[in-house]
Amino acid sequence: MTDTIKRIDKLEDQVKELLTLCQRLGEENKDLRAQLQQLSSERSGLLEQKEKVRAQVESMITRLRSMEKA
Repeated sequence: MTDTIKRIDKLEDQVKELLTLCQRLGEENKDLRAQLQQLSSERSGLLEQKEKVRAQVESMITRLRSMEKA
């Protein structure tokens, strides 16, 4: 084989590796975006839950204070 053909073959192999890497990274990116969406939804739910609990605790404190005064 001539040197040019060897270099072309090597370049072809490198391009194939690059394409494979791009596909893998694309899949990882897609998975990470889905995971981010799931975690964002979960966070929103937890924040909402926290707010409900905070309101309940404040309500209990208010009731306790009013019982204390009575």
